[in-house]
Amino acid sequence: MGWMFVGAAALFEVIGAIGLNLYSKKRDWIRMLLYAGGFGLSFILLYQSLSYLQLSIAYAVWVGLGTAGAVLMNMLLFNETRNLHRILSLLVILAGVVGLKIVS
Repeated sequence: MGWMFVGAAALFEVIGAIGLNLYSKKRDWIRMLLYAGGFGLSFILLYQSLSYLQLSIAYAVWVGLGTAGAVLMNMLLFNETRNLHRILSLLVILAGVVGLKIVS
């Protein structure tokens, strides 16, 4: 159950990051809702995961998945730079997340 909370928290962190990018370009209430709501729900779900998982593991996985997801979505949706070094760096982050999941 804890991993489902962490996964959902990471998803909402990505939504918050997308909202932040959109809100920085044009300020309206829908973009603000994506931004604040995404990050707010992300923190709430991360907090819920701590009933099942250790903070050190849950936080590291949440940050790793959220970061990788935000970078990937920004490359896909907002045409950020796509190059081999960025892709390899994302794979390293994901390898670390998988490693933490395996040992916990």
